[in-house]
Amino acid sequence: MSQTVAFVGVGKMGANMARRLKDCGYNITAVLDVNTQAAADLAAELGCTACTRLADVTAAADVIFTVVTNDAAMRGIFLGSGDSLLNSASGKVFVNCATLSPAIHREVYAAAAAVGAHSLEACMASSISHAREGKLYLMLAGDEATYQRVQTMIEQMSMNRRFVGGPGSAAEVKALVNMVMNINTAGLAEGLGLAAALGHDLNMIREVFSQTGANSRVLETDSADMVAREHDCWFSAEHAAKDSGIAAEVSKTVGLHLPLNDATKAQYEKMVALGLGGLDKSGIAELTFKGRHA
Repeated sequence: MSQTVAFVGVGKMGANMARRLKDCGYNITAVLDVNTQAAADLAAELGCTACTRLADVTAAADVIFTVVTNDAAMRGIFLGSGDSLLNSASGKVFVNCATLSPAIHREVYAAAAAVGAHSLEACMASSISHAREGKLYLMLAGDEATYQRVQTMIEQMSMNRRFVGGPGSAAEVKALVNMVMNINTAGLAEGLGLAAALGHDLNMIREVFSQTGANSRVLETDSADMVAREHDCWFSAEHAAKDSGIAAEVSKTVGLHLPLNDATKAQYEKMVALGLGGLDKSGIAELTFKGRHA
């Protein structure tokens, strides 16, 4: 509990991770977000400082968590000229939790090592409620010695975790997880959409799916929302498009063509183009049910 902690990126996931660690007795010293009002509100709630400079966040804590939106944001906070999290960062530990490309995680790892700091991937396969309750599933990568420095903290944030390997490897595994999840979601939406068009009772179809080879995790989490058109956002279509894109880029590095991932990516990109990117990933059903948005 002696380690001080700060957060860069305090949207729904980052804010609830900070709340969880505060509940566990950690001293949260600073937060920063491009949404300065969100950072100020969370800082008031947690009794810490809302910083406006990245270097000030690093100076305020031993362990800095980052939860940013994409590779460009990650590059901006670590590798930008001038203000950077890596200013005077020797000895600091950065725990990077967003779903990003393996390449940017490797860049940040090397840049941190060059200034005597430590970078650890902690890719999340969980929802907002899991972050608040300390029930995240985390895939970790980097140096095992760095993981051991923050292991107690990580265990208090997560129900399950897996150390995967060297820099970039957790991001690769997370890309696989989200690629398969997105494909399953798109497939389920097509199955339910076709069933509806054929006039079948969708509650019956969902029950049959659950007892057969059509079963999947997304059947449990998304099928009722697809039928009811309740797409409150837990994991947005925009993020699904981004993550399927990461998998597509990774596949190119090993010379593989992934046609199902390409088709799924195109569907989520269509949602974004139609202005539906803020819907939950279950909103892909709006493209497959007759008489809906598409």
